[in-house]
Amino acid sequence: MSGGVDSSVAAALLKKRGFDVTGIHIKMWSDPDIPCTLKEDRLDAMRAAAHLKIPCETWDFTDAYRREVVDYMIREYAAGRTPNPDIMCNRHIKFGIFLKRAREAGADCIATGHYVRLEPEFPISNYQFLKSSRAIENLRIENPLKIENCKLKIAKDSNKDQSYFLWTLTQNQLKHCLFPVGEYTKPEVRDMARKLGLPTAEKPDSQGICFIGEIDLRRFLQKYIPKKSGVIETASGRGIGAHEGLAFYTIGQRQGLAIGGGIPYYVAEKDFSRNALIVAEGPYDQKLFKKEACVGEMNWIGGSPPKMPFSCEARIRYRQPLQRCIVETETGNGKSETGNSKLETASLKVVFSDAQRAVTPGQSIVFYKNHEMLGGACIF
Repeated sequence: MSGGVDSSVAAALLKKRGFDVTGIHIKMWSDPDIPCTLKEDRLDAMRAAAHLKIPCETWDFTDAYRREVVDYMIREYAAGRTPNPDIMCNRHIKFGIFLKRAREAGADCIATGHYVRLEPEFPISNYQFLKSSRAIENLRIENPLKIENCKLKIAKDSNKDQSYFLWTLTQNQLKHCLFPVGEYTKPEVRDMARKLGLPTAEKPDSQGICFIGEIDLRRFLQKYIPKKSGVIETASGRGIGAHEGLAFYTIGQRQGLAIGGGIPYYVAEKDFSRNALIVAEGPYDQKLFKKEACVGEMNWIGGSPPKMPFSCEARIRYRQPLQRCIVETETGNGKSETGNSKLETASLKVVFSDAQRAVTPGQSIVFYKNHEMLGGACIF
């Protein structure tokens, strides 16, 4: 229970359906120099649990979060890439050590407030959160072991769908997971929270990094990554300013460039060989768009890759409308954005029907077909 409305309602739904529920609030690492809401969130989680009359515990994963999420984030930015800390938090913390500890403590499953639908396939029938109260029985300890395959489907509320952040999960993890709010829209969840009298009913959604919150990212990174100033150039090679270090910028960025002249400039490329930041002139500059992406470190939710090549839809950032593409085996040796080593882990090429704006190294590409999330990969 994060202290937000979604996990509070998830706990309420499970209790209503007869599950024996214990609320767990995860304590994460926080920077003492950056304001955060960790204490307030913990109190909100405890208040919601008390209102629901369920036990609530706090589990301290500070060291693991620092190692698996914060250090990863700093390392990726230092290498010139733009990481997804929320995805790593899900992979290593929520569905990693938290799931492991919960199972060791005797739990059959863990549940979160993610907006996504889980469709487990049993030898006999599916049961996950159907509307009829007769369609679900209390989950027994043997049931997760009988699940043959789990599919992740886009949430009912497509605007809140969070499947993008769950592409690293495996069948061994998913068969012990529940996502109660995935069958509802956000307004429906808010309405349920109000009717239940939950203290989190009107709490705004978190907009920041998973369990850290809203931070000044450049200020945070400059505590750990030294500045290395260089030139800002247009695609034609015209110098128009200076940057503080390539690590502090991301592809597609407009704000924070400190370039005057009335033209909206956008980060289009990082030239590490010259420590130069290349910018596009205006939002429709072709320098910002690519039709292909080299990707690696794939994970397929079903456990095995589809037969290549195959057609599907994909998104390269959260809430981006799905884009038609073809995924095929990469035959060449791709180069990293830093221009250094070969991408030995990159083995797929994604060819989009339409050129994509700001294809960003380090970010995730997630694949879909017929409302099902198939898996994902990292963009190189």
